[in-house]
Amino acid sequence: MNLELRTSNLSIIGTGYVGLTTGLGFAELGNRVICVDIDKNKIQGLKNGIIPIYEKGMEELLKKNRKRISFTTNLRKAVKESGVIFIAVGTPAKDTGEADLSQIIDVAQNLRDAIDSYKVIVIKSTVPVGSVELIRDILSKKKREGKDFDLVVNPEFLREGDAVYDFFHPSRIVIGTNSRRAADILLKLYKPLNSPTLITSPIDAQMIKYAANAFLASRISFINEIATIAERVGADIKNIVKGLSYDPRLGEGYLSPGIGFGGPCLIKDLKALISIAQSRDYEPRYLKSILDKNEEQMKSIVVKVKKALGGILYGRTLGILGLSFKPYTKDVRNSLAMRIVELLKLEGAKIKAYDPIAMDEARGLISDIEYLKDPYDLKEIDLLLILVGYKEFKDLDYAKIKRGMTNPIIIDGVNLLDPAQMRSSGFIYKGVGR
Repeated sequence: MNLELRTSNLSIIGTGYVGLTTGLGFAELGNRVICVDIDKNKIQGLKNGIIPIYEKGMEELLKKNRKRISFTTNLRKAVKESGVIFIAVGTPAKDTGEADLSQIIDVAQNLRDAIDSYKVIVIKSTVPVGSVELIRDILSKKKREGKDFDLVVNPEFLREGDAVYDFFHPSRIVIGTNSRRAADILLKLYKPLNSPTLITSPIDAQMIKYAANAFLASRISFINEIATIAERVGADIKNIVKGLSYDPRLGEGYLSPGIGFGGPCLIKDLKALISIAQSRDYEPRYLKSILDKNEEQMKSIVVKVKKALGGILYGRTLGILGLSFKPYTKDVRNSLAMRIVELLKLEGAKIKAYDPIAMDEARGLISDIEYLKDPYDLKEIDLLLILVGYKEFKDLDYAKIKRGMTNPIIIDGVNLLDPAQMRSSGFIYKGVGR
């Protein structure tokens, strides 16, 4: 089989959010895709049509593309049958803030033994500067770059909850490689998406990803800082954000004050970028201040709760709406909502919690709170705390919930509700920057 034919055969190593979205997306574009994972239960579930994550549109994509996508634990066979191999395994943060590259190293070692003809190895995982050289060194012990393989850094810009949409409507595609041959193959793969495309060096591609996430994180910490000041002076952050959003230099994205940023990417990547800078003898004080403000913002929500209840949480029962790190995802990794729950527990509070999607995942992290099947089961609570901005929370009958509350207090950590409306309904209402 010649290269022209084989480039339509792809392997995706790793079936998390990025890997599964990428695999299904390329299958929808007409490619034959093999998804590889070491988790036998996950692979068996996918073979049976069971998707291990919640992502809008993913279930329909899988049903539609069953003939073009397959799932296996056999990496060697997948590599043999593919011209392009995407690496989409996790790179979690170590305690030091550095990215843990153990999964990347394992994949590279397995690829080194599995490559039997020219392959384009595409690094989708977010990896720090120096990782490409590490992968190259591992592969080059048995294979020759340019003859047996070429490396490409192709960062993802997928938002959890909107990942399927983002795959088909990318803001940009970044292809970082020193190989014109590999770049042309990737350009052909992505051509149907008709997106702005940047071909650059691997190092530039890596830094684009880290810089993008650091900038998004900085916007969140910035608007939370302004929200804190707005509270002190009696201004309404909603109007401030609206005024900012009209400026074409600023826009409105990532200017929603709340409990801070969490999830699997922003904190991890910001810490990794800080570590990269420090390893090059530079102290990135500004980047560190973004993390410091985020930590302060999360803890400020607990302070609001304590103040609203007279400073004592021991023995108080608190209702929680929202546990995932953002709406419409099951993901509770680095969820600030979960961290807030833990802090409230440490103060002696009893917790009753509800999330429309992430309850099972939350139970896996915190087992000793009461999980409710329905938000209207929030009864005999001293305060209601909204931590995730699900639309259905905005549409709840709060008069009904109020009848079951000991104290009609709402702390709205995501500014979901209208303050005037809630106060006219008899609630003591506190938002963020309002």
